[in-house]
Amino acid sequence: MAEELAEDPGAQGVITVCVLFGDIGFSGPALIAADTAQPSLEYETQWGLLTRLVGQPLPWWPRALRRSDVISQWSPGAPVTLAKVLPDEKESTLRQAATVRWPHDAAKTALLDLANSMRNQHIDDLASEIRIFGEHGGDPRGAPLLIAARHRTEGYPLPRTGDRDVLAAGWRSIASSQLFEAYEPMEIGMYYATDLLPYGPHTEVRTRGPAARRWGQQLRPCTPTAVHAVLADDAQDVTFYTDPTTGIPAVRKGSSRDVSWVFLAPLRLPDQGAQLKSVVLEDTVWIQTTDGRIHPGPCTPGDHLWWGPGGGDRPTEAAWVISQLMDDISTHVSLTDHWRHAPAGLTKLLNQIRAYGTELPWAALEHARTQQADDSP
Repeated sequence: MAEELAEDPGAQGVITVCVLFGDIGFSGPALIAADTAQPSLEYETQWGLLTRLVGQPLPWWPRALRRSDVISQWSPGAPVTLAKVLPDEKESTLRQAATVRWPHDAAKTALLDLANSMRNQHIDDLASEIRIFGEHGGDPRGAPLLIAARHRTEGYPLPRTGDRDVLAAGWRSIASSQLFEAYEPMEIGMYYATDLLPYGPHTEVRTRGPAARRWGQQLRPCTPTAVHAVLADDAQDVTFYTDPTTGIPAVRKGSSRDVSWVFLAPLRLPDQGAQLKSVVLEDTVWIQTTDGRIHPGPCTPGDHLWWGPGGGDRPTEAAWVISQLMDDISTHVSLTDHWRHAPAGLTKLLNQIRAYGTELPWAALEHARTQQADDSP
């Protein structure tokens, strides 16, 4: 802005441009400044200095209310403006999608619930910002911070749906939909409603590995759904698949020299009368079963399965998942407090550098699981 004003003949009286930095400085909200004479040199200036230069308290607006329609209502001595918090682009997308005629009413319920959740969170964040700056943003030796606008509180919090089964059914319907209108809500849901989706975390593996190639042979081509479209992102060379055993979506994308599988990990493996036979460490943790099949290791959203030295961390997620599958191949894996539950010996086995595609058979896993790990490598 300082560069633009320096070149504007009508703004020759402007010497310095100040911008809120988002934090709290020594004498009020933090400010970054640039002079039109040397706009490339940014520096920090003090709120208290500007207040003294102006000769009166400066108004401050919380981030969500820094809009021209709100700021223009302020004048010295004016009462605090009560303004409405406007929906952001994600919330507007969800509410617009809720107007679509979905095959199941649960989809509309899920979309509106997430939209209300996002609005409530924005209101809570705004209230917290006003509280923090109100308590700590004033000059320690002077007057408190002049807060020029606050948000309207009537009607909040917006209602939420307490039935998680209905919400989960709604997101399943959206994920499996082939409607064009399902894509953007699904993209939002995969980030903000992961605990309601029937899938685990986003995973990408190279197709050149033996385990990935075997798994690819188990997949079935399918018509793309909303979740497939999100996984494909902007890639051009893509084909769409479903794992008929676990139901997870998968996308094969890339050129002939650089091809990868992108999928959402399963939350559980099916009970087909088989047991865990071995584990393959190849981009992700693969589970081979005694019926000759291979599957990506099940994992909960927000977590990931890894191995090797962790720079002080240990691969307790993979160790605990493997241990659960050894007891029951079809269990709904849990990673709650995995660092406490993971067998020490199994964690130690995985806490080592392994060659790409290393296979750990049942016997090695069971032997490690029964061992107590010490501090030696």
